[in-house]
Amino acid sequence: MVRILVILATMLALTGCASKFKTYTGPEVTHVVVNKGARKMYLLHHEKALKAYDVGLGFNPVGHKQHEGDGRTPEGTYIIDRRNPDSEFHLSIGINYPRNTDRRSAREAGVSPGGDIFIHGRPWQYRKGGRDWTAGCIAVTNGEMEDIYAMVRNGTPITINP
Repeated sequence: MVRILVILATMLALTGCASKFKTYTGPEVTHVVVNKGARKMYLLHHEKALKAYDVGLGFNPVGHKQHEGDGRTPEGTYIIDRRNPDSEFHLSIGINYPRNTDRRSAREAGVSPGGDIFIHGRPWQYRKGGRDWTAGCIAVTNGEMEDIYAMVRNGTPITINP
């Protein structure tokens, strides 16, 4: 029995079963900035960029998100407000869309503003898609998402520019 346990432990070690949860001890990320037109996201410590990432956006990326299903990524300043370690999209951190102004605009137009906007990884079933494939989220590679998940805390502001 001990021999079987040793073999199993060795097999797990050799298969690279590393955790997707990394530790980050560097400078605090004080702001996340996304420039939709350039398809870039920056993690900032005050004015200094700590990391830069190429991103994918919603499947209809131009313009501010108006309603559920429009395929747009919101624009404006929001807050990172939640985390999903069990996300279908590897890991994800939530953006507090819709704000009150987003809800009001959608209500006046007679539509739902939608919700569940995240920064997330890219699961296997979407690997062949183009750059902009989400329903309105911001997508990075799974490895990049592991770094972002470790670095960005809830309460961090995120500004999404056109």
